[in-house]
This record gives sequence, C-alpha cells and structure tokens, in this order.
Amino acid sequence: MTNEEIASTLTELFGTETVAAIAPGSWQVDTSTFRLLVLLSEDNTWLRVLLPIVPAQEAQPFLGQLLEANFDTTQEVRYALYEGVVWGVFQHNINTLVSADFFNAINRLVSLHQAGLNDVFNQLIENRIRQIIQAAKQQGQSLQATMQNLERFYAEGLLGEIEQTPEAQAEVLGAWRRQLERLWNEN
Repeated sequence: MTNEEIASTLTELFGTETVAAIAPGSWQVDTSTFRLLVLLSEDNTWLRVLLPIVPAQEAQPFLGQLLEANFDTTQEVRYALYEGVVWGVFQHNINTLVSADFFNAINRLVSLHQAGLNDVFNQLIENRIRQIIQAAKQQGQSLQATMQNLERFYAEGLLGEIEQTPEAQAEVLGAWRRQLERLWNEN
C-alpha cells in the first residue's frame, strides 16, 4: 500500500476537510467525535492506526474483558493501553496491506470507539449473571426461586439504588428476568 493509497482511503472514508497529513507518513483525522492517527514506521515498513477509546481509569474494571475481546471479537484490531488511555490499534506490514483491509480495519476501530465500554460492560454483566445462575442451580433453585430471591434483595434494599422508584425497580427486575430466562438453560 502506498502513501497515496492511504491518503485516498482516508479521504474516501472521512472527506478532505477532516484528513490532514501531519508529517511525511503521518495522517490525522479529526471529526466531531474522535481523532484518528495513521502512522508509518521510520523505515516505512509498518503502518499503525490509533484511535483513543476511553481513559484507562474508566476501563480499569474491564481490563479482563478487553483482553478477552482481543482474543475473541476484535478481529484485525486490538485494544491497547498507553499513557493512561485505552486505544484501538491496527498494525500491519505496509507491503502486504491492501486497501480493502485498511478500510475494514478503520471501520472496525471506529466501531470500537463508538461502543466505548458498552460491549465489555455487557460481557461482564453476562458473566456475572451466569455465575448467579450457576450458584442458584448448585443450590437446587429454580428460575422462579432465583427471581424471588432477587425481588427480596431489592425489597430489603440489598440491591438497587436507595432512592429507586417502584417503577425503576420494576424495570430493573424485568431486565433481570429477561436475562435469567435467556441464559438459564445455557448453564
């Protein structure tokens, strides 16, 4: 892939007004929601695309899920931690990179940015629900008994917000029920 192909792909994706060559072999894309960097190595053999996702402090509780995502779901891009920021990163040998793969990698990075921590948070919650199901089944509880325990925990104030309205509590318990019903027979 040549520098001209890189610039052309960036312009195709983002438009001329947002793409700037910041140095030879370096481009920056500034949109209203993110800043994406495209950098060539000093010897022009490797291309790196970087997009900040979230501050590392916000991601701290989810580092395990981010690493699992690197293994399972991020495909050609990866989460990385550098200077207090979780980044989406794509690296590839410039000689074997084709425009379609470059295009797809940037789209995947933008998707990671748009998702932020939502996907890894949802994965963490699903893992916790699976643990609750496993514990309930080890105790011989049915789905209905597990749901009754959760309702009791909310009624006694062990779960939920202190000032949670009855409507909000009903909504949360409905979400619990949907997730428990969805995952109950998988464990």
